[in-house]
Amino acid sequence: MTTKQPIDVSVTISRPPSEVWGYVKDIKSHTEWMLDAEAIRITSDAASGTGTRFECDTKVGPFRLVDKMEITAWEENKLMGVKHQGIVSGWGQFSLEPRGPDRTVFRWAESLKFPWYLGGHLGQIAARPILRWVWNRNLAQLKEQVETR
Repeated sequence: MTTKQPIDVSVTISRPPSEVWGYVKDIKSHTEWMLDAEAIRITSDAASGTGTRFECDTKVGPFRLVDKMEITAWEENKLMGVKHQGIVSGWGQFSLEPRGPDRTVFRWAESLKFPWYLGGHLGQIAARPILRWVWNRNLAQLKEQVETR
């Protein structure tokens, strides 16, 4: 069972979607703004677009795991979706919405399923505020990096 409501966070970045996308479309660069992502390894021939597969060494507090993901949606300047296929399963999505000529709302939504040894459904519920806090920090880092480029 996945959580009924995805974790959904967003930030407004003072750059147009094309500039934000220009930064986030490089999957390996996500370690520069995702403080919980320690390393990313592309495991497919393609490094971008639908079907791209990669592994992300993830650390949240004392928990470490290798998150195996595949890009399931890719719309230039608009959307990147992933399917989580490792220890934690589920889906995630980045979406970019223009707000005037020079602003973008960057939204990050995830619905995750934890295995029994990470608490299963109760672990998912307990992790929500922690993950929301981590992802909001990540979005603040993304905003700073994109706006100062």
